[in-house]
Amino acid sequence: MKIDAGLMFQELSALPARVRELERAGYDGLASAEIANDPFLPLALAAEHSERLELSTSIAVAFARNPMLLAQTAHDLNAWSRGRMILGLGSQIRAHVTRRFSMPWSRPAARMREFIQAMRAIWACWYEGKQLAFRGEFYAHTLMTPMFTPAERSFGAPRVFLAAVGPRMTEVAGEVADGLIAHGFTTDRYFREVTLPAVQRGLAASGRARSSFAIQCPVFVATGESEAEIRAACDRLRAQIAFYGSTPAYRGVLELHGWGALQDELNLLAKSGRWAEMGGLVDDEVLRAFAVVGPWDEVLRGLRARAAAGIDRLLCTFDLGRGELAAGRLVELRQ
Repeated sequence: MKIDAGLMFQELSALPARVRELERAGYDGLASAEIANDPFLPLALAAEHSERLELSTSIAVAFARNPMLLAQTAHDLNAWSRGRMILGLGSQIRAHVTRRFSMPWSRPAARMREFIQAMRAIWACWYEGKQLAFRGEFYAHTLMTPMFTPAERSFGAPRVFLAAVGPRMTEVAGEVADGLIAHGFTTDRYFREVTLPAVQRGLAASGRARSSFAIQCPVFVATGESEAEIRAACDRLRAQIAFYGSTPAYRGVLELHGWGALQDELNLLAKSGRWAEMGGLVDDEVLRAFAVVGPWDEVLRGLRARAAAGIDRLLCTFDLGRGELAAGRLVELRQ
């Protein structure tokens, strides 16, 4: 299992030193998210200040852009990092795409399949010399001249991972992507009963083996050096789980466990702007279904059990510590 570190909310001025620290500790990769900042700029700095770390977006919002723009940005970062780039894409939800980014929304799974196919057609033009003649339902790319073809093509196309929660988008990942980014808002049961079968259906449609495909997954973790620290971490996770649970697109995860009514309550509070109250609806049963909780030795066992279900890359959105402590815990996780 590979272990990636998150670069979420990292100030750019502090990023070079942090990247070097993470590489020394032994992480396999770094992931930058599109939350309050651009997801690509941190990776340009990370490429400059690292030698072996794989660099990924987890995620960049595909539907805020078009296939040509992302094909070019991912190419540039892959060339700059000498082949270490993983383009992690996500659809976001309708409200953000239409109201925050002012972009079109329709049939997200079908659009995402075509989006990735269009990027691959562009890359085939650049790296293999094929004529660019992609015509789909949502995108058409039919013009490419030598002036607009990148000069550095020795590292080939970047890998593409696709974020998914529901079974349809997960199938698309298995069909056209190189990997899946499972959402942190998932349980061990949902991962085994819904996610993995959907991946297999997608892989079967594309005639590929599971060994050719990687699954990256962030796992919610609440740990600390004392009971008070663990309780505080649990409270933060309750709020985070409640935030995700209020989203109708993620309802299926809760419904699998018979918690559909909880989604209704959370959604009502979110619409009323009563964010501070939402975490109180996430009881211990719900918390422990989504999160690994306890001191480090218990968390270690819990993470290993989650990984055994089929996680190829663990995305650490929690703090493993610094220096030798982080290095030691990375070794323990891989054992």
